[in-house]
Amino acid sequence: MTFSTHNRRSSVLVVDDEPAMRTALQANFQRAGWIVEAAGCVADAMSVVRGKSFDLVVTDVRMGDGDGFDLLDYMRKESPGIPVILLTAYGSVPEAVRSMRDGAVDYLVKPVSFEQLEAAARRIVSQNSGLSGPVQGSLRPVVPGNVELVGRSAALLEAMRRAQAAASTGSDVLIEAESGTGKEVFARFIHESSARRGKPFIAINCAAVPETLLETELFGHAKGAFTGAAAAKPGKFELAHGGTLLLDEIGDMPLALQPKLLRVLQEREFERVGDARLIHVDIRVVATTNASLSRMVEQGRFRGDLYYRLNVIPVSIPPLRQRGEDIAGLAEHFAAQYARELGRRPPVLDASFRAALGEYPWPGNVRELSNLMRRILSLHAGDVLDASVFRKEIWPLAAPQVREEEALMPGTPISELERRHVEKTLALANGNRTRAAEMLGISLRTMRNKIKEYGLPPRRYA
Repeated sequence: MTFSTHNRRSSVLVVDDEPAMRTALQANFQRAGWIVEAAGCVADAMSVVRGKSFDLVVTDVRMGDGDGFDLLDYMRKESPGIPVILLTAYGSVPEAVRSMRDGAVDYLVKPVSFEQLEAAARRIVSQNSGLSGPVQGSLRPVVPGNVELVGRSAALLEAMRRAQAAASTGSDVLIEAESGTGKEVFARFIHESSARRGKPFIAINCAAVPETLLETELFGHAKGAFTGAAAAKPGKFELAHGGTLLLDEIGDMPLALQPKLLRVLQEREFERVGDARLIHVDIRVVATTNASLSRMVEQGRFRGDLYYRLNVIPVSIPPLRQRGEDIAGLAEHFAAQYARELGRRPPVLDASFRAALGEYPWPGNVRELSNLMRRILSLHAGDVLDASVFRKEIWPLAAPQVREEEALMPGTPISELERRHVEKTLALANGNRTRAAEMLGISLRTMRNKIKEYGLPPRRYA
């Protein structure tokens, strides 16, 4: 596909030390209508940039005489108006975050299709180029500059590639994953990777809003629509116009409200509560759930037509137990983050601490690891963390002892088993309903219902 700005062909400098890759990129860009030059090393690229101006630079990260970060640093000083896309097969996301804060505008993990690369290139040049001549002025960093996706496991990188591909389209996205895996972070990643970045990112947790208020929160209401509606109020759909709306824990949306949501997704129009005037919106919807919506459809707890409308591009985030090679790196990341907040040096995680990290199943996923490292940094001032620190802070909570007299006998009603399980989980969470819900893999609304049903006020366990 050819890209031009007012009939001016865009120019790109391709930098890669692998001849086959360099030649392929050059040929593909030329076929797509770009003016292309190529360089096989960082030094050659610097020399070319000194003498010419480009609309875009696409560079590999790892090269024989340096890396893409060296070139990025040079261009930031010498040619700050030229946007840079980094390509790598290594998937070091923390490095990508730092590099883009230094001036890169995108970061793609190999293997990447040329269609995906050129789509990103066209978007960048379209948004950042002057209508004649090269880009002027400094560029704000984009994805993932405003989000942090830390890890190098194949499972995580595959999820990132899928999210990145979804971002290049205008389609709605359904993210299914366990609680604590970072569903909202991925939703922001999709938003910031898309042409809608810079527009609103609006989120609403469908499980946290009472059923009686959810409709007005989503669609807004007219003045006088109900008692207490002294003024008109826009809903989340209106506020997200032009950008992205995150419907978090969509599985908890009441069945009665689902037909109205389906119509909005199909028509991109709706009425405020108490108002007949149609409101049109241009948004992308990202829905997340920690439950299997397909199973809920089979059970009659979720509309099938709404599920299929949401499930245009499904993205699955792996639980932390399937990302074993990422756990220690994430722990170091959180340790450094919380150490900065506390004004201290990040501690060293010794081999025994790392081994203990790998032995734990992490039912609360990344959120649980983050909370653990915050707790450890807050309570332990040592420069080195070992397994004894880990065991002190995690294992007593993770493996409570059940006394013999508390064991359930055959024939005990299921409701009693559930009541005891919820009660023990609340105790483990020190009465924190949100944490207890995460540990059980249920929504906060379901947790509240269970507490009410079984008469288990959280403060009893605090």
